[in-house]
Amino acid sequence: MLYQVYETQRTVMEPFVDFAQAAAKLFSNPHSPAGSHPWAQRVSAAYSLMYRLGKDYEKPAFGITTVEVSGIPVAIQERVEIDKPFCELRRFKRLSDDVPTLAKLKSQPVVLIVAPLSGHYATLLRDTVKYMLKDHKVYITDWRNARMVPMDQGDFHLDDYVNYVQEFIRHLQGRYGNCHVISVCQPTVPVLAAVSLMASRGEKTPLTMTMMGGPIDARKSPTAVNNLALNKSHNWFENNVIFRVPSNFPGAGRKVYPGFMQHAGFVAMNPDRHAKSHYDFFKDLIKGDDASAEAHRKFYDEYNAVLDMDAHYYLETISTVFQEFKLVHGTWEVLNLEGQPELVRPQDISSTALMTVEGELDDISGSGQTAAAHELCKGISKPMKQHLEVPGAGHYGIFSGRRWRDVVYPQVKAFILEGQSRLKPQRAPAQATAKAPTRTTSAMSNASQPGRKSSKPVARKRAARSS
Repeated sequence: MLYQVYETQRTVMEPFVDFAQAAAKLFSNPHSPAGSHPWAQRVSAAYSLMYRLGKDYEKPAFGITTVEVSGIPVAIQERVEIDKPFCELRRFKRLSDDVPTLAKLKSQPVVLIVAPLSGHYATLLRDTVKYMLKDHKVYITDWRNARMVPMDQGDFHLDDYVNYVQEFIRHLQGRYGNCHVISVCQPTVPVLAAVSLMASRGEKTPLTMTMMGGPIDARKSPTAVNNLALNKSHNWFENNVIFRVPSNFPGAGRKVYPGFMQHAGFVAMNPDRHAKSHYDFFKDLIKGDDASAEAHRKFYDEYNAVLDMDAHYYLETISTVFQEFKLVHGTWEVLNLEGQPELVRPQDISSTALMTVEGELDDISGSGQTAAAHELCKGISKPMKQHLEVPGAGHYGIFSGRRWRDVVYPQVKAFILEGQSRLKPQRAPAQATAKAPTRTTSAMSNASQPGRKSSKPVARKRAARSS
């Protein structure tokens, strides 16, 4: 019911928001009668702020059209490689007519960036993608807004997330021979599960996996996010934050955790900072500081654009990651594409190098939560493990902004290159098996397994676990 009320309110407010936008333009135009008034700049600023506080924020575009590779401009063609009901595997193909540059592009490592499905769109990682493109072939998981997915596409579970990641890894392995995986925030857990399951089956695993600011072990240095999940029961979340999508969307009737509620939670974590930011925007408009005002717009165009999450996925993530800690307790079972449960065993990973990255001031994934992956991945030798704590960095600083560019990216780049240097031609066995989990003891035993394609989530064999 709350979702319907919110949509009704948004519809009612829409004409006023449009009026505020028009009024802001009118009073900022020096050629209009209103624009010549002594208070015109202040009135325009007030209407601009009103418009931005009331407008509906759609999914932003990545907007990456060119990057520089060794000082040479390279064009970027963005396209969808795999289109699944709840996610697109998006590729940023680099194009150049300079022969030496083209040869360099072809020789560079391929990286799968697994973006968070925790409120914001994958475009939040725009800065991550832009810098990775300088030295890598880049793919990213672009998660869909659940309210746009029709009911006939089925539900989306945490198990489906893990299976999606495995399918994308197999796709890149089939195309390039192997790949590297970077997970940012929430997907560190399902990515570790995906690679663990592949290792347990004896499949070829990625050369490296880089995990940045994620809740591998949410018991360590608990934050406000962790405490909320611990202090509220599963039933509380189901009864208070889960609603059905209204009839004016393609996913009408789907049970979701609405984006507008997630956004309210984001703002509630630092209300004073957001209030000050909006007031500074108002003052910048009055002063005519266009650069600062535009920086504010760009940030909040991204920050305020949120998506709905399927209720099954959200509730299972709360339970698995933040309440029962199944990954660290070794009790997490994931349903594969055949509907059979498989135990997640990070200790079976042996040929994939591991790097973890944490921000010193991260208030979402606390200190030690991501580094806990090293203890779980006992099968990876110490020389193939690295950990980086970024001084002065908050959660977003480890994958976006100055610290990402100057501190994190150079070390991630070096880590991937080191992993790439270990790549050796391997002869695939006559038959690749993926039945019972087996211990992987060497890189040679990580044989390639043909990927399994499915356009819809697997049929559920766990009625008791579905809501």
